[in-house]
Amino acid sequence: MPTSRAALVDRLGLRFDDPALLTEALVHSSYVNEHPEGTSESNERLEFLGDAVLSLVMSEALFKRHRDEPEGVLTTRRAAIVSTHGLARISRRLGIGDALVLGQGAENSGERGRPSVLAGLFESIVAAIYLDQGLEAVRGFILDAAAPELEAALPIDALKAPKSRLQERAFADSGRAPAYRIVSSDGPDHDRHFVVEVAIDGEVRGSGEGRSRREAETRAAEVALERLDALTVTAGGSAP
Repeated sequence: MPTSRAALVDRLGLRFDDPALLTEALVHSSYVNEHPEGTSESNERLEFLGDAVLSLVMSEALFKRHRDEPEGVLTTRRAAIVSTHGLARISRRLGIGDALVLGQGAENSGERGRPSVLAGLFESIVAAIYLDQGLEAVRGFILDAAAPELEAALPIDALKAPKSRLQERAFADSGRAPAYRIVSSDGPDHDRHFVVEVAIDGEVRGSGEGRSRREAETRAAEVALERLDALTVTAGGSAP
């Protein structure tokens, strides 16, 4: 059962002088498209603003926490947290996806759990808090929500996106970039299903599925890295 706006505000400890801002943050474009006669606005404009606010707050937090790291490393750390999958993870942890107002078609096709939708929802809520309560309030909300990611202090290699790590690995091993190939692409525009293979030096190393080409490529890269790591362990004689 979807979470009500009031329940979400109570659970997250939020306060809104203008509740209409949160209402807008929770409305997906699919609902507006299915109800053109209504007065609801989708959260897309708030998503745009929230992206900028998140970037500022995260940049400042990482700048202060990692004083000895250069720009490139800080950029990688920020990207790992504010990426689509990073923000989707935070949204799932907070349980805010249950409060999203979707069109029936999008609901039936599983949009509520899609990483890009969850990431956009978090950005929209951030923007709503910023517009209603200001920078200090939204900074506190963001830092609390992303505390596990900020405190993890993972090594930089672990923060890079799978496709970036695979590209570095491929160049080191063969001097060539990975090649991605779409094996299949099925389904209607609002519910696509992609299958992608990735090859290194002509040899298929992994395959992945997703609701976008990007998601499928990311999964294929993850599988390829797992297989390459397993081969390295075996070659080194460390396998059980």
